[in-house]
Amino acid sequence: MWQSSPPGSIYDYIRVASFSIGPDGLIEQWSSRAAGLFGMSSTEAIGRDPVEAFMPAELRSGGHRRVGEILDGKEWTGLVPFRMPGEGGAHGVAEVYVMPSLTGRGERAALCIVVDVRALRSIETDLAASQAIFGQSPFGFVLFGMDFAVVRANQRFATVFGGAADDHRGRTVEDYLPRAEADRLSATLKRVLETGESVTDLQLVGTTPGGTERRHWSMNLYRVHSGAGRPVGIAGLATDVTRRHIAAREAASARRNLALLNEASARIGNSLDLETTARELLDVAVPGFCDLATVDLYQGLLTGEEAAPGSWGPAHREPAGGSAELRRVAHASAVSDALPPAVAGSGTPGPDDLPPALGSVHRFPFGSPCAMALRSGRVEDVPGDEMGFVQSTLAVPMVAHDTVVGLVQFSRTKGSEPFGERDRALATELAARAAVCIDNARLYRREHERALILQRSLLPPGDPEAAGLDIACRYLPGNTATEVGGDWFDVIELPGHRTALVVGDVMGRGLRAAVAMGELRTAVRTLALLDLEPAEVLSALDEVARGLGSPGGGERSEGLGGSGGAQWPSRAAQKSREADLSEVYLATCVYAVYDPVTRRCTFANAGHLPPAVVEPGRPARLIDVPPGMPLGVGGEPFEEVEVEFAENALLTLYTDGLVESRDQPLDEGLDALRAVLTGPQMELEDACDHVLSTLDTRHGEDDIALLMARIQGLPGEAVGDWTLPREPRSVGRARELARTQLVAWDLDDLVDTTELLVSELVTNALRYGEGEIRLRLLRDRTLVCEVWDAGLVQPRRRRARDTDEGGRGLQLVGLLSAAWGSRRTPRGKTVWFELALPDGAPAAELSVEQLLSMY
Repeated sequence: MWQSSPPGSIYDYIRVASFSIGPDGLIEQWSSRAAGLFGMSSTEAIGRDPVEAFMPAELRSGGHRRVGEILDGKEWTGLVPFRMPGEGGAHGVAEVYVMPSLTGRGERAALCIVVDVRALRSIETDLAASQAIFGQSPFGFVLFGMDFAVVRANQRFATVFGGAADDHRGRTVEDYLPRAEADRLSATLKRVLETGESVTDLQLVGTTPGGTERRHWSMNLYRVHSGAGRPVGIAGLATDVTRRHIAAREAASARRNLALLNEASARIGNSLDLETTARELLDVAVPGFCDLATVDLYQGLLTGEEAAPGSWGPAHREPAGGSAELRRVAHASAVSDALPPAVAGSGTPGPDDLPPALGSVHRFPFGSPCAMALRSGRVEDVPGDEMGFVQSTLAVPMVAHDTVVGLVQFSRTKGSEPFGERDRALATELAARAAVCIDNARLYRREHERALILQRSLLPPGDPEAAGLDIACRYLPGNTATEVGGDWFDVIELPGHRTALVVGDVMGRGLRAAVAMGELRTAVRTLALLDLEPAEVLSALDEVARGLGSPGGGERSEGLGGSGGAQWPSRAAQKSREADLSEVYLATCVYAVYDPVTRRCTFANAGHLPPAVVEPGRPARLIDVPPGMPLGVGGEPFEEVEVEFAENALLTLYTDGLVESRDQPLDEGLDALRAVLTGPQMELEDACDHVLSTLDTRHGEDDIALLMARIQGLPGEAVGDWTLPREPRSVGRARELARTQLVAWDLDDLVDTTELLVSELVTNALRYGEGEIRLRLLRDRTLVCEVWDAGLVQPRRRRARDTDEGGRGLQLVGLLSAAWGSRRTPRGKTVWFELALPDGAPAAELSVEQLLSMY
């Protein structure tokens, strides 16, 4: 049966031609392939001598001889050079098969078959290259036919999938890959065959025969054509990229871990609140690292105990019955909001073995993985519940500075990738970073609480009382995110029913600022008792502030050899001085002394904000007090300003936290303060609350100290003031004036004592003082008697000897009065004593020992 050969046969690749030679040695028949090979049509070739037509001239004699032998009936095969007329005289080599034949008349002829050797050698080279690809390539090579069955595969492919290379003929993709992957590859083969578009790096996943490990392959596919250009199949080059895939997965995991750590650095520790820090940790971990997470912190750490229960060492062993008490402070879930805030297998006791609720206090059983993690400080694996949804859990202790502060549990649900070694390391790092932030927050909170306690203990308790003043005060500490500042205020009673009002602010924050504030406040009280002028108080306080942070006291190096010349300090001295300067405390302060008799107030300012005052019927204004340099700078004097206030005027002293914040400039804050004070008059306590509620006092950036005083001068009938001439009879006159005034005030019980003490002070003024004498009696909460003169010598109490006739007057004053003292005035001095007003109880009498001590 005749059947046509399909395209793609061997004759499509090699050049084969035929022609015949007649009895006369000339070309008798010429095929179309001969015309294509030699470039000569049949019309041109028939009747020509083939030797003369195609062979070079130098070979023609041998060619004629060979043709004669063939016509004599001899077969011949060999390589024959020939000239190709159609190619510019180029020469080729042909393999010629010559077979003798007979014509119809019985004459001898010859049939010649010619093969182009060049095309044959090209085919041999291609076959060798193809054999090298199939047999020697390190990659798997497979050829699919038009029906997508394997036509041929090389040994490398057979090595991967088992058997010999010939055993794979006829197999399909379903024999190598899982169903889903096989369908994907079949669809790709069909697309390549139909479109002719190559496919590169097609990723396939499967297992090798007899193996369970998942393998990854990269496959390149392209369509194969015959010599005539007809598709004959699809070639595939497969490479095992499992290692590359594992490396890429590990690199992606490493990048994810680095990104997670970077996110943790940015998000964990932004707050100094312990529970907020725990929630920040879970915000980072869920769902980027795990599906469920919880954080438990030691209860002792949350309640402010000095030593954390998780400290490593024999002094802090956990109880035998289980771990120390912990509180669940945070939980997070990426699976469902309805899931409990714990993980299975944690070993947490409770009703029906339910996990502890958020905020509850609990213990882990002694032998549980969580308790072991807390004791050892190492990560422990918590087995999952076969019936539950949790696949694996890591119990990670939170360790900071060799102290376990709590435990975090990371869990992954079933279906997620289980935790590996890299995950354990990442979990440890996340827990450690959060633990350091939590421990820092604990230390900060402890220092903040101590500083706050110290600061509040140094402030006046309640609302202080003062003669001629109605006082209200407030102190608001900054929020827990800011350290305690050095703001303070004070109200100090001075002789003569005068009152010192003080408001100050130590620059800086923390416990050291609070301690510096306490030292300055104590110094202010000490200096105030000396009854110095406000400018003198601030000058002395400036010296105190400069000495707070410099143990060396700012000593200068003196010249050697007695010359007294200054010498350049050594480098060590310069470093020491720089260290001392770094410890210098600066503070601002306003100091005011109010006299209720005159309703005058003398101010001195050391770099502080100006006081504000609002008088009835007038808008609030800032008192123009020259702002000197802050305390601790030194070198500049302070100025005083005296202001007389109207009755019921409201004086306000404050710190910068009241009028300045990050969102409110100082000028705007001062304008707002004036606007608030200008409002309708109200009770002083209500006025304080109104100022704090109206102004932006909730920013928490700084402490706020507020001192408000309503001016209530002493009425004229509560003051007795007389001038006495410098003569002996003024003593009797002074006793008479005092007696009359006390009787008018219904203070008959104090008449005798007052007469005696007034007599002593006026006598001393006559004997030791100068100029005229002034006697003044003041009645408020106590009775104050003042004797003024122009002398500068201050009285000094001393013990009189047995032979002395005098020197016992001041001892008598000290024994009979509630307090006494003296102070300088611009024109001399004032000696005063104070008596308590009678409350109906009998006056205490002096003992015999007290009376004898004066003699």
